[in-house]
Amino acid sequence: MRSYRQTLTRLCRHLGENAPLRDVTSHRVAEVFAAAWGTAAGATWNRHRAALRSFATWAAERGWAAADLAASLDRRPEPRARTRSIDRSRLESLWKRPDIPLRERTLWLLLYESAAPAEWALSLNVEDLDLPGMRGEVKARGHWLRWQSDTAALLPLLVEGRRRGPLFLADRRPGPGRMPVAADLCPDTGRGRLSYERAEYLFKRATADVDPEGSGCTLHRLRHSRLAHLGEDGWSAPMLMSLSGHGSVRTLHGFVRIPRPADTVA
Repeated sequence: MRSYRQTLTRLCRHLGENAPLRDVTSHRVAEVFAAAWGTAAGATWNRHRAALRSFATWAAERGWAAADLAASLDRRPEPRARTRSIDRSRLESLWKRPDIPLRERTLWLLLYESAAPAEWALSLNVEDLDLPGMRGEVKARGHWLRWQSDTAALLPLLVEGRRRGPLFLADRRPGPGRMPVAADLCPDTGRGRLSYERAEYLFKRATADVDPEGSGCTLHRLRHSRLAHLGEDGWSAPMLMSLSGHGSVRTLHGFVRIPRPADTVA
């Protein structure tokens, strides 16, 4: 909504808020885009372009626009930037912060120690856990998440005697209009499964001081950091794949040196 508002506000400022929509051409819109975001990064350009396309579709459905307002705007490439790992000392400080709730502390440590995607950890049920073995089964993936002592110490406190249902629960019970499926509902508390969006928001809020841009770190960056740290400690690609569940050694190129065929000595 914020991005949508920013795009349309800038367009209205340049085109005139009272200008009839039928008089606005794609060529004129392209001129405004060039002036406003011509030197912006590809991701920024594409975000504003997507907002305009959404508005144009909505307006066309009501017969208010005769032409595609974004017809002259090509999508720009978005170079994939290398994800920066989070410094180990900063993560150690995060684990020890007294203001972090048990649920968040457990989830973040589990994600870090297992190097697993957040979606896998959030899909865990209480009955999927092997607490003595310090592992949990992601049945949809046929993969076992493995954690270490810090996570192992917190999980029994988080479970609190529950025998089944989602491991990580939402803050409150869902309303009648947003009732989740039975598999995502705790039979003991009536609360639903913690969503990825909520978990991401909480982590970004807690790590705003770690991020140079001040917007906080993503859960993907937390996983990336674990892989980077293990690579620095000498873990090989097969060892990382076994822990994290990566399906291809090529995806670990940024963490360990992947030998090329020319590097192999017969």
